[in-house]
Amino acid sequence: MSPGDADRVIILDRDGTLVFDRHYLSDPAGLEFLPGAAEGLRSMYASGYRLVVITNQSGIGRGMFSLEAMQQMNVRLMQMVDEIGAHLERIYVCPHRPEDHCDCRKPRPRLLLDAAAELGFAPARAVVIGDKQSDIEFGAAVGAMTMLVSERATTAAEATSNVTADVVVRNLSEAAIALQGRF
Repeated sequence: MSPGDADRVIILDRDGTLVFDRHYLSDPAGLEFLPGAAEGLRSMYASGYRLVVITNQSGIGRGMFSLEAMQQMNVRLMQMVDEIGAHLERIYVCPHRPEDHCDCRKPRPRLLLDAAAELGFAPARAVVIGDKQSDIEFGAAVGAMTMLVSERATTAAEATSNVTADVVVRNLSEAAIALQGRF
């Protein structure tokens, strides 16, 4: 691996980006890839990108499910990604509620900075892909390239924010195509 290869990292949101957003999901059986997600992950991985998930899971802080249940979800998600021919290096989770004002909840960048330190990549060289404005702000906070997964070209959140995504795609398959030749 050349020095620049370590920086070929994609930070992915989980719910609404990789898998269907089933609010406060705590059962691993409920994890299901969104259309285009499996193809996109496989293509990104085959192109030499390291894949990392960073997700807000306030259901833990709200007492809706335990850290142990979250760990079971993470194990299942990693298995699903392995089964389609890709690999997740790590999953980082913020378990706090928004009103806790922690420093690890997106859009604050602490978990991305932790991932960069632990996995050895430059945060500004990463690509952050998510379906919410907080994901875009999260990536922009460290100077990363950002991609918004959205069925629409813009969202209401974008219209009121000073931070916009570098690229808007409908799914991860389109994101993989958009990344071809960029690095």
